[in-house]
Amino acid sequence: MQTVNIDLGNRSYPIHIGSGLIDQQGLLASHVRDRAMVVTNETIAPLYLDKTLAALGNVPSSSVILKDGESFKNLDELNHIFSALLNENFDRSCTLIALGGGVIGDMTGYAAASYQRGVDFIQLPTTLLSQVDSSVGGKTGVNHALGKNMIGAFHQPVAVIADMDTLATLDERELRAGLAEVIKYGFIIDSDFFSWLEDNMDALLSRDPAATGEAVRRSCEIKARVVEADEREHGMRALLNLGHTFGHAIEAAMGYGTWLHGEAVSAGIAMALDTSVRLGLIDEAIRTRGLRLLERAGLPIRAPSQMTPEVFLKYMARDKKVSAGAVRLILLDGIGRSHVSADFDHSALHATLEHFSGQESARG
Repeated sequence: MQTVNIDLGNRSYPIHIGSGLIDQQGLLASHVRDRAMVVTNETIAPLYLDKTLAALGNVPSSSVILKDGESFKNLDELNHIFSALLNENFDRSCTLIALGGGVIGDMTGYAAASYQRGVDFIQLPTTLLSQVDSSVGGKTGVNHALGKNMIGAFHQPVAVIADMDTLATLDERELRAGLAEVIKYGFIIDSDFFSWLEDNMDALLSRDPAATGEAVRRSCEIKARVVEADEREHGMRALLNLGHTFGHAIEAAMGYGTWLHGEAVSAGIAMALDTSVRLGLIDEAIRTRGLRLLERAGLPIRAPSQMTPEVFLKYMARDKKVSAGAVRLILLDGIGRSHVSADFDHSALHATLEHFSGQESARG
C-alpha cells in the first residue's frame, strides 16, 4: 500500500492506494467514528458490498443501493440516502462510505455535507476516473437538467481508499474514460508525467498493475498539491478543469450518461488545444502530440455532431467557472503549462466552436 497525504490542516486526510485494500483488516473501520452507511449502486453492490460490510468488522453498519448512471445523479436519487439515514436514526457521529465511481462519490459526499449540517464520509472509488480525480479534493454535488454539478458543496472526505483490484471489473469504455483525467494532469502541470504516459499507454490499456498503480499515485499526488494550494477553486485549482467547460456542455446537451464524463472531457481537451493554437499560445506540433495521446487511449477528439456553436454557448454560459458573465477557459501554453483566462480573443473561441460543429464523432 502507498499513501499520499493531502494537507488541509484539520481537514487533512490520507489517500491509500494498493491491491486488496477492501479486504485489509481494520483499514476501513479505522476511519469510521461510530456507525457506517455504505452508499453504492446496483452494479457495484453485487461485486463489493458484502466485502465492504465485512471489512467494517464490528462497526454497526447499513447500506443503501442507488440506481447506476450519470442520469441518476440528481436530487431525487440523492433523497434515498437521506431517507435511509433518517429511517435508521443515524446521528452526527455517523460516517458515510461511497462505494462506487464518480457519481456515487459525488452524491455520497454531498449527502454527507448536508445531513445534519455535515457528517464524515470515506471515498472507496471503484473506477479509474474516480480513483485519479473525483474522489480527491472534496468537490461533491448533483446535476441539474440545465447544468452539470451545479448543486453541491465542498466537503472533504476523512480518507480515500483506492483498491486497485476493483479495476479488474471495470469495462473497457470506463477504463478509457478514466484515462482522460489521467492525461489531463500531464497537459496542465507535469510534462514529465505526460511523457511517461506516452511511453506507458499500451501498458495502461492492458491494465498492467505496476503501470496503473503508478498512474493513480502520480495523479493523486498532482491533484493533492493543487488542492492544498487552492482548496476552494479561487485560482490554480481551476486548471484541473481543462476541457471541462466544453465537456460539461456536451454531457448536459446530449443527456447525462450518453457520453461518459471522460469521453466528453477528451473532446473538450481537443477543443481547448484548438483554441490555444488559434490564440497563438501553442503550435501545431504540440496540438498533434496531444491529440495523438488521446487517440492512443481510444478517446474522442471530436464533438458530437449535434453540438452547434449555439448549443455549446448556451450550456457554457452556465458553467461554474463563468465569472461576472464572462466564460473562463483553461488554455494551454505548452505540454505541462496552462492558465485560466477570461481575457482572450473570443473570435478564437467562436472559430473553435464552428470548427467542431456538426462533426461526425465516435466515442472510442
